Amino acid sequence: MKLQIFVTLKPGVLDPQGRAIHHALGSLGFAGVEDVRAGKVFEMEVADDTDDAAIDAMCRQLLANTVIENYRVVKA
Repeated sequence: MKLQIFVTLKPGVLDPQGRAIHHALGSLGFAGVEDVRAGKVFEMEVADDTDDAAIDAMCRQLLANTVIENYRVVKA
């Protein structure tokens, strides 16, 4: 089974990387960009019988810092 795991900063958490990208886009002449939030995407292939609890544990224990990040799993 293929998974895509999207990890993003929680609302209200400062995002210096997103801010730098936003500034760079403005410097390059791209108008109309109001905000940028950076994140991570993990693409994984796991055994078909991997249950949701195991996937959730992977995310909580390694892939996301749940104090400041949210994650969303998409089974592809």
